[in-house]
Amino acid sequence: MNICVVGTGYVGLVVGTCLADFGNHVICVDNDQPKINNLKKGILPIYEIGLTDLVRRNTQAGRLEFSTDFQGSLNQSLVLFIAVGTASSQDGSADLSAV
Repeated sequence: MNICVVGTGYVGLVVGTCLADFGNHVICVDNDQPKINNLKKGILPIYEIGLTDLVRRNTQAGRLEFSTDFQGSLNQSLVLFIAVGTASSQDGSADLSAV
């Protein structure tokens, strides 16, 4: 199954990598070009036990990709998983502008 994960922070990167490890083709997209460049080099923005090895294995297998091309990634995918920050304002409402 082709899956697009929007956001490559703690949630998006871990979920995307695990979905790829289950055999899915996953494209993790983010609007942060330097972060995507680092991910393509195997440099992760977070630490999670075993994540570096999982990312390496799945990128080498062609199941995990990183991109800034939102439209292209969405067009290739059957499932969309959104994992972006939704900070709360002072009144408690969520800021959904990133979504």
